[in-house]
Amino acid sequence: MMEQPLVELAYKAADDKRAEDIVVLDMKGISMIADYFLICHGNSDKQVQAIARELKDKAEENGYSVKRLEGFDQARWILVDLGDIVAHVFHRDERGYYNLERLWGDASHVEVSESL
Repeated sequence: MMEQPLVELAYKAADDKRAEDIVVLDMKGISMIADYFLICHGNSDKQVQAIARELKDKAEENGYSVKRLEGFDQARWILVDLGDIVAHVFHRDERGYYNLERLWGDASHVEVSESL
């Protein structure tokens, strides 16, 4: 399966920049936007930008194209579109407000090995 290595790569990239509460949702059959959503947050504008930059850089280093990067300058909610996976990198203050996990509550959580 092509997207599983990308899920692991995105999870590790976010974790490497100390993203908090990383969640991966299986969106297949629920959303036409992507097969997976990765949701996480940082505690400052700089950290949010560092997480998004790491996601972008690691994807490109491994031959994946970044379709879109939105919200980088504001650093409140950065969307990194990797095709099959869309990463939502929130500032801590914004994550609870938007609460995507509840919005997409019918999506199952994907367990990603934390030993990556």
